Order: sequence, then C-alpha cells, then structure tokens
Amino acid sequence: MSNIGIFVGSVYGNAQHVADEVKAALVDEGLSATVYNDPSVSDFQQASSVIVVSSTTGMGDVPPNLEFFIQDLRDQMPLMANKPFAVAGLGDSSYGETYCGAGIQIFSLLEELQGNPIADLLEVDACETLEPEVEVVEWIKGLVKYMV
Repeated sequence: MSNIGIFVGSVYGNAQHVADEVKAALVDEGLSATVYNDPSVSDFQQASSVIVVSSTTGMGDVPPNLEFFIQDLRDQMPLMANKPFAVAGLGDSSYGETYCGAGIQIFSLLEELQGNPIADLLEVDACETLEPEVEVVEWIKGLVKYMV
C-alpha cells in the first residue's frame, strides 16, 4: 500500500493544523498518510508521494523545523525518480517579495530532485484566507488521483 508523506514546516502551528487536516482528508479517501514535522531523508525516500505544507518565516525562509531536512535534501540529492509531489505555501502577501518564499524554495528543490509536480505551487495568503486548511484540503482532494 502506498504511503503519502506530508512534510510540514510550521512556526506557530498553523501549517501543522493544515497538514493534520490534509491527512484526515486523505485517510477519509481510504489512503495511508503520515505527517512529518521533524522529517529525515529516509522518511522522504519511503513516501510514495510527497505533500509539503509550509509557512514562511523571516525573509522568505523555511521554518526552523524543516531547515536541517531541506539542507540534507540539498546535500544528499536523493533523486525522486518522477515521484509525485505537491507543495502548499502559506504566507502573507504584505511581506512583498518574500511572500511564500519557503514554498517557492521547496517546490524548486523537489523539481531539482526530479520529482513530478502534480500541480503548481499553491500559495495561500493569510491576508485573504482565515481558514487555510479549507483551501488546502479542497486542493488536495482534486489531486488524490495523481498520488496513488
């Protein structure tokens, strides 16, 4: 059975909540999913499909809980061999050029690792959306057929 890996980068818990809701939606669809908030490269390699839900911190940076993981991916370059992936970036457009910076970096890295993007980066703006989990879950439901 396939196991969808949901990799979450969260500072204040919002992205974690979104990732937990995504997992619940996938389980409701009869799929197996695991949320990783302190992932390893091994977790990444074992996932049959990859979903990343990440907020952005600082000046467009990846949240601290994913920093070492992202650096390990850059250092080890574990090729994804066309494994499906999707990235939801949570951000605040009032930050201008750094808006959804973490999501943009992660999406680019997964493409570099030869993953198969099953959708464009989803950018969820905190200035427009009070419940990002609703938007992300609906988006993921439309992508389920590409993850199995």
